Amino acid sequence: MHAENDPQEQGTDLEPGQTDEQQGGGDGGAGAAAGADLERELGEARDRYLRLAAEFDNFRKRAMRERQEAGTRGQAELVRQLLDPLDDLGRFAHLDPATTDAKTVTDGVTMVEKKLQKVLQAGGLVILDPTDETFDPNLHEAVATEPAAAKEDDNTVARVYQLGYQFNGQLLRPARVVVKQWQG
Repeated sequence: MHAENDPQEQGTDLEPGQTDEQQGGGDGGAGAAAGADLERELGEARDRYLRLAAEFDNFRKRAMRERQEAGTRGQAELVRQLLDPLDDLGRFAHLDPATTDAKTVTDGVTMVEKKLQKVLQAGGLVILDPTDETFDPNLHEAVATEPAAAKEDDNTVARVYQLGYQFNGQLLRPARVVVKQWQG
């Protein structure tokens, strides 16, 4: 080992673990003040960071709560609009079959269906009834096929077994259909 690398051999009187600034010699007071300033700045920065993190966490929670409340308000509005058709269904459920003919019941159910469709369509529901349209596998589900009378009818929807529904552009249920196929 070289003497120039060993502080004890250079004649310094540092205690083990002690720096020149801590020894108290020379410019040690300025170093201690700078260290205290750095400690204070670090503490302030840490405090700002913790406050910012807490503020962001509160913002995130508030935004999530507001989204949930907006969704609940939207659902409540839709349910409120469904109350009239629900009341109409209740009236039909309590009709006296001895005094009511079948046509009256059928007309009433048709009226309730139209009322429900109107409320749901106003809320963003789109009814998919693709009869005589080109089959689209993104919107339709083929449950059967039947022969097409002409080549131009190939891949056309012949009948709809069950209507499909979209809500604000999202497919809720594909229309279940019979598709014409040209055998020619």
